[in-house]
Amino acid sequence: MAVEGEQQLQTNGHAKQAEESANSIQSKELRKKKRKKFLIFVALSILFQIAITLFSSLYIMKVRTPKFRIRSVTFDVLSKNAENSSFNITMNAEFGVKNTNFGPYKYRDSTVYIFYNGVNIGEAFVSHGKAGFKSTKKFNVVVNLSSKDVLTKDSKLRNDLNSETLILTSKSKLEGKVALIFVLKKKKSTEMDCTITVGLADKVIRDIDCN
Repeated sequence: MAVEGEQQLQTNGHAKQAEESANSIQSKELRKKKRKKFLIFVALSILFQIAITLFSSLYIMKVRTPKFRIRSVTFDVLSKNAENSSFNITMNAEFGVKNTNFGPYKYRDSTVYIFYNGVNIGEAFVSHGKAGFKSTKKFNVVVNLSSKDVLTKDSKLRNDLNSETLILTSKSKLEGKVALIFVLKKKKSTEMDCTITVGLADKVIRDIDCN
């Protein structure tokens, strides 16, 4: 009986040791899995931060040049005289400052110059303003155009008036700053260079082409 009891105790002891060993192995495996999950989480977090930084630097923080264009034109007055090679035009021009940045673009006062065959025939004052976050600032300006500075013997002007078509160009430059995240400000200028085809007979704009 004593021998059997001793054997029973030994058996129970071995079983307990085996159980403790199994629990220890299981605990180690569990810790390894937790550590692995933690490392994966840290790695993914780092990759996410890198992706956000790259996205911000390449897209959000990239400063794009705003676009300054003539959007449309209507005429209040349009008179011409082909014999005297002269014209007088009062036009209502809608301008637009398109800002595709992730922050507002504030620009200073400027002037739009209108040319015919390289001769300045009119000017329009552009007051300072702001084109908001990814938006277009639109405004109207009345411009008076006159051929008084164009040579009266200019055969090109006479031919254009007879053909009822004038080709005008508009040029200007806006200077300002783009504010990113409302803190970082970067200087940015934009230039207007548009060609305007005017139909004199029907007093309409046939085409506006801006570079």
